[in-house]
Amino acid sequence: MTNSKCKICRRLGVKLFLKGERCLSQKCSMVRKPYPPGEKRKRRTRSLSGYGRELREKQKLRNWYNLSERQFRNYVKKVFNSLKSCQIKEDTSNLLIRLLESRLDNVVFRLGLAPFRRQARQLISHGHFLVNGKKVNKPSYQVKKGDIITVSPSSRKKTIFQNLSLILKKRPLPTWLSLDVEKLEGKVIGVPSLEEAEPPADIPLIFEFYSK
Repeated sequence: MTNSKCKICRRLGVKLFLKGERCLSQKCSMVRKPYPPGEKRKRRTRSLSGYGRELREKQKLRNWYNLSERQFRNYVKKVFNSLKSCQIKEDTSNLLIRLLESRLDNVVFRLGLAPFRRQARQLISHGHFLVNGKKVNKPSYQVKKGDIITVSPSSRKKTIFQNLSLILKKRPLPTWLSLDVEKLEGKVIGVPSLEEAEPPADIPLIFEFYSK
């Protein structure tokens, strides 16, 4: 699994931090082998067509948020539909990132309660988190301002949550979230933004890809 995730980053030519702390170490494949899998180190990379660039940017963002093609396409479609119906007047890039950042699995990751999004998704599916005091096992659940996310009391003795407070005290938080380290309780206090999310992709090219 580690090798397959690392190959995604190497193929797309960017660190997507799919393995958490490993991606920050010298063990990261992007450090050891900074060239596409299956290619020799010195081989020149071919220039991409317009379609190829759009596809690559789409793959970057989709893998960054750990989504299937169908899930990701549905988010893009939701943005298109919102704009067509004039429900929301907002830049498409900002709106897409706000939807993706507001997913519960991303929020758990941003709070530092899971080392990477894929594990956050697993922990949520196994019922380890509460939203406003109620168990939520859908990683795609959309949080909103005022929501409180906590580790379930019955899950706090799990190895993954023990001594977590020591790590969380050193971890920076996005401005739209707050965290009570001792209680392992996070709160949504604002709205996620494109600038703060710093996605590794050129998002307008993604909309070009899906608009054809």
